[in-house]
Amino acid sequence: MFQEIITKLSEIDLFKGNWDSFETKETKYLKELREIATIQSIGSSTRIEGATLNDQEVKQLLKSVKINKLDKRDEQEVIGYYEVLETILEHYGEIDLSERYLHQLHSILLKYSDKDQRHKGQYKNLSNQVVANYLDGKQKIIFKTTAPHLTSNEMQQLIDWTNIQLETKVLHPVLITAVFVYEFLSIHPYQDGNGRMSRLLTTFLLMKQNYNFVEYVSFEHVIEERKDMYYKALMETQKHRGTDQELLDKWVIFFLNCLTTLVQKLKGKYEVYNTLKISLNARQKEVLEYIKQHRIIQVKDLEENLQYSRNTLKKDLQYLVKEGLILATGSGSGVKYHCKEEEL
Repeated sequence: MFQEIITKLSEIDLFKGNWDSFETKETKYLKELREIATIQSIGSSTRIEGATLNDQEVKQLLKSVKINKLDKRDEQEVIGYYEVLETILEHYGEIDLSERYLHQLHSILLKYSDKDQRHKGQYKNLSNQVVANYLDGKQKIIFKTTAPHLTSNEMQQLIDWTNIQLETKVLHPVLITAVFVYEFLSIHPYQDGNGRMSRLLTTFLLMKQNYNFVEYVSFEHVIEERKDMYYKALMETQKHRGTDQELLDKWVIFFLNCLTTLVQKLKGKYEVYNTLKISLNARQKEVLEYIKQHRIIQVKDLEENLQYSRNTLKKDLQYLVKEGLILATGSGSGVKYHCKEEEL
């Protein structure tokens, strides 16, 4: 078990070092990756809690949102999550791990949620439970949580412990983050929004420790892909909470597995990107960039905006389709070319 943890931490740190040098060079590409990851993170994290919007619906909502018209709960949760995530990604360096900032982030998370206005930004005053939500509407109790009258004290102890550990650097920062998330979920300090907060705080703590690659691929999406394992790891670890038998090994391994999966996903994107840089000529890159910007185009759009012949453009489009970089729908003069949402 110990060797497995060391191996996974080494893999994560090795990738972190390589990514740091890449991050300074490819800002345009990274902007696209971050946009995709943001949409996936919002969609996945809210769906884990029972929301039903898919990633495309999340994207459309972010494009056309009218804050005063968020009538549906799913939409309220999506916009709240988006605002907290953007706050963390843009200002993590200025935010401290403190009760005050946690309350502020929680207030933003539930800002548009009609049912949560009375208790947003403050610790719970009623008992709650960790519940798994499933697509068929069923729920399963995973474990009970800290009593309301003990919550403030336990949270302050957790915040103090985490800050001390991050400052002294005795433990690896990824392990500290894993422990914090487990303890936060076990306490379940807020009346609602604890699962979403835990995933946002995962990103926050990793960013604070310079694991900046987490903003370019969705940690939440990895969790959603293994939702049953997520709840099982929590339940197995929590069943002995508060006793000498409470061991965090299963949770820590699950957390590290999620991070190494995230690393592999980002490695794959990076390798494809490097291949593209070599295999596409300047004109083809220009065509691909135009399609990314406009999402759906026809040959005539390229003719009007790029200074190349129709035949040349058609050949480039056929090549991009063949390489799996874009999609083509329709036939004859009505064929349209689409940017792939998950592509680079």
